[in-house]
Amino acid sequence: MFEAAELGNEIDKVAYKKQEPLIRTRLLNAQQELAKSPYSVMVLIGGVEGAGKSETVNLLLSWLDGRGVEVHALGAPTDEERERPHYWRYWRIIPPRGKIGILFGSWYSDPLVDRVYERCDDTGLDRELHLITQFERMLANEGVVLVKLWMHLAKKVQKKRLEKLRDSPKTAWRIGPLTWKYFKKYDEFRRVSEMALRKTSLAFAPWHIIEAGDDRYRYLTSSTFLAEAIEAAMKRPKALPAPAAEGKKPPMPVPKAVNLIQSMDLSARLPDGVYEKRLIELDADLNRLTRKMVDAGGSMTLVFEGTDAAGKGGAIRRLTEPIDARIWQFMSVAAPTDEERAHPYLWRFWRQLPRRGHITIYDRSWYGRVLVERLEGFCTQEEWQRAFSEITQFEEQLTDFGTIVIKFWLTISPEEQLKRFKERETTPYKQYKLTAEDWRNREKWSGYIAAACDMIERTSTSNAPWVLVEANAKYWARIKIIKTVRDALKKSYG
Repeated sequence: MFEAAELGNEIDKVAYKKQEPLIRTRLLNAQQELAKSPYSVMVLIGGVEGAGKSETVNLLLSWLDGRGVEVHALGAPTDEERERPHYWRYWRIIPPRGKIGILFGSWYSDPLVDRVYERCDDTGLDRELHLITQFERMLANEGVVLVKLWMHLAKKVQKKRLEKLRDSPKTAWRIGPLTWKYFKKYDEFRRVSEMALRKTSLAFAPWHIIEAGDDRYRYLTSSTFLAEAIEAAMKRPKALPAPAAEGKKPPMPVPKAVNLIQSMDLSARLPDGVYEKRLIELDADLNRLTRKMVDAGGSMTLVFEGTDAAGKGGAIRRLTEPIDARIWQFMSVAAPTDEERAHPYLWRFWRQLPRRGHITIYDRSWYGRVLVERLEGFCTQEEWQRAFSEITQFEEQLTDFGTIVIKFWLTISPEEQLKRFKERETTPYKQYKLTAEDWRNREKWSGYIAAACDMIERTSTSNAPWVLVEANAKYWARIKIIKTVRDALKKSYG
């Protein structure tokens, strides 16, 4: 693979001077088109030490309109980053639509270095590359154009460049002990990098290997690859939700005659006098176990979904009463803002993940894509269908990090919902809870149940299970929820 980047390609000054204004104009034109499009661009800069990566980025910044470009250089994780799943640091810097992000030290850096220094084996590297491929596929599907540039130098050429940088007073500061440490592992880095690039150079995110020995050749080649990637994206307009484009709603799904939600026993109730007694026991356990979670550096994510008026808010309030208010955060998820719509769908949820020692509780969540967005036509069929796997991959990263993930689906009967709606209408301090949208959603009861059954069946995993809560009786529902959280904490922290 790398042999093709060791041919001695060069561009002389005359040819460079002739081509420079052409590629600069092409780049700016492509950037202007990008700014009006539903796409963003993420440029990954990789390669060997001394290959001119910094110089290439500086050149791109001077040729592009700087108002539409962000540059990020990632080194060792910060304390803030170490307190969350690894990919949190990358999700935070994904550029919005119309913008370009340039990234030093991408999600490839750690896996390659870890394999070279035998902190993982080939199986471990393959697992990381699989995660990378999943991540990049999701970004590409969400309209992020990935431009992956690898700057390569033959071993002899790299040594000469490093020595030149070291011997110049202007650049000596760039050559430290780590540079030579990596150079001594050149052959192993080459083997591992070539294997990784082969496995992750895919149609939606190909690698471009650039012979970096000649500055002018590297500059023009890198710029050309970037311009070509943007131009190609502009020729494939992103699909809009078909129902929105046609001015009509999608057809409502129909629930199966026998399904998970229908099988729930909504008559379930606690015996008289049991509720308060159970709360005393459970509250004491929750307080003790959440403090142990904090001491152990754990975290928890709780998701509450369900039919309107099923009691999600009341259950959350009762659940959190015995928990130190400093360690939990409540997130009520509504329609995305303009900023959130300008990023991939899961971006806003990644940004809100709890750090170690904390709990985040969601009233509605990332499952909106396969529920309300699916039913209202706010996303395409392709988008909500692939969301099932994207969401389970997201939750898998949380649980791999050690975060406890529990998802509650609260269900009430249509009759109980109508009763609660009417109570809200006549109770002044509850009227704010009832909206015209609640009444409209009630008319789509069967469609929501069908979508919820699909969601539960396709995203309930052993590490991030759905817990079905019979919520006609509020006390029963609350005790079931609190006990489930207590038991999960007890399993992890005793």
